Amino acid sequence: MKPNQLATLPPRRSETTWTEMEHGAPATPGEALTISQMADKFGLTPRALRFYESKGLLSPGREGRGRVYTHTDQRHVQLILKGRKLGFTIAEIGHMIAVDTAQPAPQTLKMTREKCLEQIEHLEKQLRETTEALAELRRMHMALSQ
Repeated sequence: MKPNQLATLPPRRSETTWTEMEHGAPATPGEALTISQMADKFGLTPRALRFYESKGLLSPGREGRGRVYTHTDQRHVQLILKGRKLGFTIAEIGHMIAVDTAQPAPQTLKMTREKCLEQIEHLEKQLRETTEALAELRRMHMALSQ
């Protein structure tokens, strides 16, 4: 196996969901938030929350005309933010939320694990290309400084 390459492991549910969250305070079961409170808690705009809802990633309840975000919605926003940080698309994050929400089929877990490995490879390639570009720019800067 090459350095920085992951071995393929048998699928396990705990490996396909994220538990370490960086955005917002942990969601409290039974705590319901308005769209403004959600936006403040997670550093998002109400428009972003409505966008995620339009893509099927969030399903807030309604009280009159207002949205009410539950503990599950808050956890999903945490997953969305983590997925975006890791470079996953909205569709891929949707699959990961499906894994978090229900008991997924084995092929869903496999796809998610494969997608994680693909993303690792993609980010490692970007890192190599960025490192090469920085080295070239440093050489150019040194040549221009003389």
